[in-house]
Amino acid sequence: MKKQYFGTDGIRGEVGQFPIVPEFITRLGYAAGKVLSSQAKPGERCKILIGKDTRISGYLLEAALEAGFAAAGVDVKLCGPMPTPGVAYLTKALRLSAGVVISASHNAYQDNGIKFFSAEGGKLSDEFELAIEAELAKPMGCVSSKDLGKAFRIDDAAGRYIEFCKSTFPGELNLKGMKLVVDCAHGAAYHTAPHVFHELGAEVISIGVQPDGRNINDGFGATAPEALIAKVKETKADLGIALDGDADRLQMVDASGRLFNGDELLYVLAKDRIERGQAIGGVVGTLMTNLAVENAIKGLGIGFERANVGDRYVLELLKQKGWIIGGEGSGHLLCLDQHSTGDGTIAALQVLAAMSQTKKSLAQLLDAVKIFPQVLLNIKFKAGYDWKSDTSLKSKISQVESDLKGTGRVLIRASGTEPVLRVMVEAQDGSLAMSSAKSIADLVPTS
Repeated sequence: MKKQYFGTDGIRGEVGQFPIVPEFITRLGYAAGKVLSSQAKPGERCKILIGKDTRISGYLLEAALEAGFAAAGVDVKLCGPMPTPGVAYLTKALRLSAGVVISASHNAYQDNGIKFFSAEGGKLSDEFELAIEAELAKPMGCVSSKDLGKAFRIDDAAGRYIEFCKSTFPGELNLKGMKLVVDCAHGAAYHTAPHVFHELGAEVISIGVQPDGRNINDGFGATAPEALIAKVKETKADLGIALDGDADRLQMVDASGRLFNGDELLYVLAKDRIERGQAIGGVVGTLMTNLAVENAIKGLGIGFERANVGDRYVLELLKQKGWIIGGEGSGHLLCLDQHSTGDGTIAALQVLAAMSQTKKSLAQLLDAVKIFPQVLLNIKFKAGYDWKSDTSLKSKISQVESDLKGTGRVLIRASGTEPVLRVMVEAQDGSLAMSSAKSIADLVPTS
């Protein structure tokens, strides 16, 4: 059964446009509450946690969700602005029935969304989301007054999460002597991440920590690293750490201003664990993971598998394989030996630990990885065009793959939201990658 509302990362859209409107979000809370209650043990009262990022619309959606859950007889705990992985952690630590995050991650403030975490701190299953959608199709009701849900505020939520993050850093190490610039994108980590690194001993210079409800991800954070690069150079810092609006993505910058993306950091995490003698089995990347990273990870003597784009699919494949390290170039990095979901702050701590233990810089840790130039062309195709049946296109793709002779790769995929074909070519030679991508794109009939 196809889902109507839930995408790969919850329900997301522009605030004020369906489904991100108060009426629907209240119904969503009620529907989720009904499903949770139906799965609870007899006599057990469901309790859920609601966290959010710093968007101004968070107040509106939080109130709507709270009303829906209360109508379903579910108690609500509110933690206010909190990184998405912080909500996952607190849900599990407080033994709650589920967690809800109000966030649109790296999107601009006009958007917002809702995503759920299970009692174990992982993403909800497709079956659970389908059950919520089935409940949404029914009229909304309300339990009797004596059974209505109550709301409570968790005053020490940030402190609990800060201590959890610190606990993932080796106890025998510290960050003394390091100067770090931490960019929180004016998002949910503005009051957590700087404290984590400072309390571990680093000198911290914070940017992107003045949220006003409208400036989340605006010129700061993992999706706009220019501000971080400039600040690292200006302050002569050792490293820069960039998180996105809900702090589940990570990008890093060294003293020279070089930016390290999720693909490169994924290799650092895997190499560190191998060198410490940890049996990790292999690493999961995505269809977009750079070929140079795949080759380097295989060079460590471990497996590498590609999942569909999206941290949800990376997590699913990790669990299927029984592995613990995975991620994607955007900066979603999963260390399942530390947390149940991707966490930008914790991933940064793992990288810093690797640097501290080896006494090497990020660039030195990545000596074996020479990122292949990657060209991505988005081609708007003619209505009705079936690219999978186009024999000329297939022939050209086969020719390009043959020409690359294992020194590059081709990835063709259609957008799920618009009539656009994404043509990606990687090659050791950047000019070859560009000419190859164009030769494929030229065969796509445009509108």
